[in-house]
This record gives sequence, C-alpha cells and structure tokens, in this order.
Amino acid sequence: MSAPTPQAPTKLQLLELLAAIGAAQWRDFAAAAAGHGLTSTQARVLAQLNGPLPMRGLATLLVCDASNVTGIVDRLEGRGLVRRETDAADRRVKNVVATDEGRDIIRRVREEMQATHGALDTLDAAESETLYALLERLRRPLEKDA
Repeated sequence: MSAPTPQAPTKLQLLELLAAIGAAQWRDFAAAAAGHGLTSTQARVLAQLNGPLPMRGLATLLVCDASNVTGIVDRLEGRGLVRRETDAADRRVKNVVATDEGRDIIRRVREEMQATHGALDTLDAAESETLYALLERLRRPLEKDA
C-alpha cells in the first residue's frame, strides 16, 4: 500500500500561518524597538523612511490619519531621528527624512530581533533562498495595490 498523497494547504491555512508569523515578528520588532525607547509605531515610521516621504504618504503606509503622523514625527524629530524638509516640487508638502542617527537606530532594532533571527537561523541556505523567492513573489502583487 502506498503512502497517502499529502494535501496542499488551503488558502485559509496559509493566511493563518502568515498571520501567526507576522504577529510573532511584530512582537519581536516592538520588543527590540522598546529597548531603544521607541514605540512600535515610531520604529515602523523609521523603517519606512528609505528616502524622503511626504507626511500624507506616511499616514497611508501606517493606515492612520495624517494628524496622528504629526505627533509621531514630532517625537521622532525631538530625539533627532528624523527631520522635516520642504518638498522641492511643492512647497506645501513636508517630507520626513531619517537622520543618520535614525537610520542607525532602526538598523540596530532589526539586528536585535532575536526571536526572528533565531527562527531564520533554522533554515539552511537553499531553504532561505526558496523562502526569499516565494515571499518576493507574494509581495509584488500586494504592494502593487498599496
């Protein structure tokens, strides 16, 4: 008698697993951020700043009201982690830019995510490559709508 053929996971099972992994990664991120005196939202703002980003664009990424972003950016600016710059193309627009210190602190937060690093360390090189390729494939259509 042959072994039963394993069934492919359902979309619901995949979504639940992605949600569980995302939640665990988010807890790890928040704990590492707290070690640097940042809220998880402040750290998330720093993580989004790969270049100048308008305040309204930050609100969209954070899925919150623009008035909430003002307070978050005020606190980050007070610590010297970001600065506001007037947009060259539209002087009414304020862009948020991470300072060198802000980029350094978010790098350290990511490096200190011990649970996430530990989980990734369980993968060998081939598994890491496969996971990366699959996640990139999933990310493209999801970001297209953002």
